[in-house]
Amino acid sequence: MTVLYNKKTNKYEVRCYYKDILGNTKQKNKRGFTSERAARKWEKEFKMQTDLDLTMPFEKFVEVYFNDIKPRLKLSTWNNKREIFNKKILPYFKGKSLMDIKTTDIIRWQNHLMNLQNKNGKKYAPTYLRSINNQLNAMFNHAERYYDLQRNPAKKAGNMGKSKANAMQIWTTDEYRRFLECVANKPISFYAFEILYWTGIREGEMLALTMEDFDFKTNTLRINKNLYRHGGEIYITDPKTDKSIRNIKIPQFLADEMKEYFKSLYHLKPTDRIFSISKNYLYYEMKRGCKASGVKRIRIHDLRHPYVKPTTKKLQLFLRIS
Repeated sequence: MTVLYNKKTNKYEVRCYYKDILGNTKQKNKRGFTSERAARKWEKEFKMQTDLDLTMPFEKFVEVYFNDIKPRLKLSTWNNKREIFNKKILPYFKGKSLMDIKTTDIIRWQNHLMNLQNKNGKKYAPTYLRSINNQLNAMFNHAERYYDLQRNPAKKAGNMGKSKANAMQIWTTDEYRRFLECVANKPISFYAFEILYWTGIREGEMLALTMEDFDFKTNTLRINKNLYRHGGEIYITDPKTDKSIRNIKIPQFLADEMKEYFKSLYHLKPTDRIFSISKNYLYYEMKRGCKASGVKRIRIHDLRHPYVKPTTKKLQLFLRIS
């Protein structure tokens, strides 16, 4: 590795060669250092990464880890993992040597998270805590399996939180109708909740729907994409799993409702999204409708479960209405 001074830019730069994970020789140039000391520091840290020196700072191995797994992950999964690390893991372990992190450090970190509160003044949900813990555990497993870390300190510390949420709450059809009446003054809310309730699709799948996904000759709805937001950007990706790509039979009354809705969307192309709203919008509409109707508050995600595994009574109701 070489540190050079560039007279034209009045700054330092590093030039070096290294071998990637496949053993291929690569060149790395890094410019823009305002001092030789800063360039040497970067050079040392980069060498630790490429030589896989486990005395490297925790945050440097995190970059190695993400570079390894990125090609294997969906964009949404990648962004979710990065956000959890950036907000809940890196701030606590930054600056610590990877191999010097002990089980007691993990336990203190877990206790720290369990005492934190969200923006609403409530402690984090047990399922969210378990998800965060799983991300850290997966990273140490990666270091242990592929980079000869002697032990995974997160494994010995055990889990925090729990893997399953509390029992879901489900509306009766009467409760749903009462709720729907209280949000029907906003047409986009009315049609969005009708789709969610009667088809059982996920929020992201509903938000990605276009007019060409509906076949009114056969009264079927095609699900082949998902919408999610990250960093203010909207991404349309494949559904959650391969099995999520499917065609759903919809009742006649819902088909008629959607035909009526499409008449108001004269400005849209067949490939444009028909619901120009967000998950936050749905959250606040759920809150508004429940308060106005007096029905119990449930999660939007819980709307789909009676139709993922429908009861005989629900199926009979569905067929009778259609």
